Amino acid sequence: MEAPATPHRPRTERLFVQRFSSTPRGARLARRLAVHQLNVWGIPYRSDVSCTAALLVAELAANAATHGRVPGRDFELLLGMIAGCPELLGRLRIEVSDTRGERRPPGPGEVVKPPPGSGGGYGLVLVEALADRWAVLDRVPGKTVGVELDLVY
Repeated sequence: MEAPATPHRPRTERLFVQRFSSTPRGARLARRLAVHQLNVWGIPYRSDVSCTAALLVAELAANAATHGRVPGRDFELLLGMIAGCPELLGRLRIEVSDTRGERRPPGPGEVVKPPPGSGGGYGLVLVEALADRWAVLDRVPGKTVGVELDLVY
């Protein structure tokens, strides 16, 4: 007789958390430190995963510094490497949190492409296109935008 299969919960193997000033400089630093941390974890600079993660962090951090800014409050970046299963090497989790809860962005499936020539508003369109999964989560105070990238063999 075989033992019943038990669901196995994903295990975060690596974690990086840092707060940054809600400024353009803070957003740039978040992107640079994220790419550096990924390299430390074995995801080389300029690899597809590194470039995609850099773009996602840059967009989410810029949104936090621009639209989620509360004077005197920082935004937070979290990177997590989640252990894989037989078909995946693992997942990369990226979360950017800010303290402005009343300015909640649209969630997955709600993002509307801006009209041509608008000059902006494409950030969450990129997030929706590049992330394997993403969500907008409530927190106290504020909100978190979290994305996941599947790391395949």
